[in-house]
Amino acid sequence: MNRCDWVSKEPLYMEYHDKEWGVPVYDDRKLFEMLCLEGAQAGLSWWTILQKRENYRVAFDQFDAEKIVQYSEEKLQTLKENPGIVRNKLKIQSVVTNAQSFLRIQKEYGSFANYIWGFVDHQPIINEWRSIKEVPVTTEISDAMSKKLKKDGFKFVGSTILYSYMQAVGMVNDHILECFCHPSHS
Repeated sequence: MNRCDWVSKEPLYMEYHDKEWGVPVYDDRKLFEMLCLEGAQAGLSWWTILQKRENYRVAFDQFDAEKIVQYSEEKLQTLKENPGIVRNKLKIQSVVTNAQSFLRIQKEYGSFANYIWGFVDHQPIINEWRSIKEVPVTTEISDAMSKKLKKDGFKFVGSTILYSYMQAVGMVNDHILECFCHPSHS
């Protein structure tokens, strides 16, 4: 079975690649979770974050934005001392800031999914790369998305982070052509 070259033989990584990466996500909470996790990845590997994902879910109340916006300084301090997540105060604070922006966007657009999927006209972009070397790290869409999310108050939303996010939530499908997960094999 052919997979994308970036996938290691680690079962957790293979499962993420096979069942999540590139699969369209429309659930607001899941979209918010992935935005926060992609931000946490900045300067690190996705493997590091993937291994800590369950810890993040527990630490951040299953990414319930309504709860997160209520976090006290005491709760934030507890998070900064939590060895199960990346203990970077700016990344931790960004989850709270992003929760505030997320809730505002939900009210304005009816859902976060309406807002975020609007960048790709509500349709996944299916690419046809022959090699992982062809896959870009940013695009005009991720550039525009980054600019808009920053304007809307989000943190840790640079273009590279957002292109990775787009791949993770299926807004763009960058499975290489010979990967069994590429839509041409279904």
